[in-house]
Amino acid sequence: MHALPELLGPTRTSSIADLTERASSRSVGRWLAGGRLVRLHPGWVTAPGWADDWTVRAHAAVGYTGGVLSHRSALAVHGALDHRPRRLDVTVGTDRRLRSTAGLAVHRGALPRSLIVSGLPATTLARALVDSWAGAHRRSAGPALIAEARAALLRSARERAISTAALGLELDRRPELPGRSGLVQLIALLERGCQSELEVFGVLHVLSVPGLPGCVQQYRVRLPDGRRVYLDAAWPGVKLAIELDGAAFHGGREQRERDLTRDAALAARGWLVLRFSHARLTREPAECQAEIAAVYQQRLILAR
Repeated sequence: MHALPELLGPTRTSSIADLTERASSRSVGRWLAGGRLVRLHPGWVTAPGWADDWTVRAHAAVGYTGGVLSHRSALAVHGALDHRPRRLDVTVGTDRRLRSTAGLAVHRGALPRSLIVSGLPATTLARALVDSWAGAHRRSAGPALIAEARAALLRSARERAISTAALGLELDRRPELPGRSGLVQLIALLERGCQSELEVFGVLHVLSVPGLPGCVQQYRVRLPDGRRVYLDAAWPGVKLAIELDGAAFHGGREQRERDLTRDAALAARGWLVLRFSHARLTREPAECQAEIAAVYQQRLILAR
């Protein structure tokens, strides 16, 4: 008597050919007919209880295609997305003649360099980010995919999972990339220190203040207790700091109290912190610029 979970192994999926070698064609046929096995892809099966498991389906996809997870699926295993897209993306060599389906997008090309991430073969994070950006900027894609691709890039940079140098090298290999100019601009903003869409907006519309020298993003300051903090933007010469408060991260009471404690510690080092909410920054960029300029000039006089 064969124990089906043991035959399927740790990935919980198997090709029918391999399963037949370990059991028999008669047994496999009986399991399929009786519903104890279900097909995920041609020639690949699992037990019904695992058919909707994303990781199981991913193992079956790379086994069936002989490729590697790529695009949004690779972003998911690298942790750059906070969800796992239902449709799997796999990149295969040009010699593989496989069609995409409702649950599987097959991309053809020279097989990219891959890693084993959480037990699954996947493209590098840099490749996955650039591939996903390209996919999001094709005509058939919509604004939601563009927003997702941007968020994955910002998250990867914020968590220091990727360097702008690695992104630049990957981009250099793709001169005809859809949406290339937008990606070049975003990488430049990441290089400057942007870690969120609010910071991107701030740099493009607020922090380049006429008449003031350029600010320094992600400026590091050591607090009196020895902790190091990073300021969203700073003019170190006059010890003026700008903090951009996104609603998702600064709306709670505990976060506000932490912000006040942090600002007090910075004040002990001689810093003045100006905080701008998401609403004010995006609705009143000119007014925010004017306030920064006025405070900078006051601080400059005091510093003399």
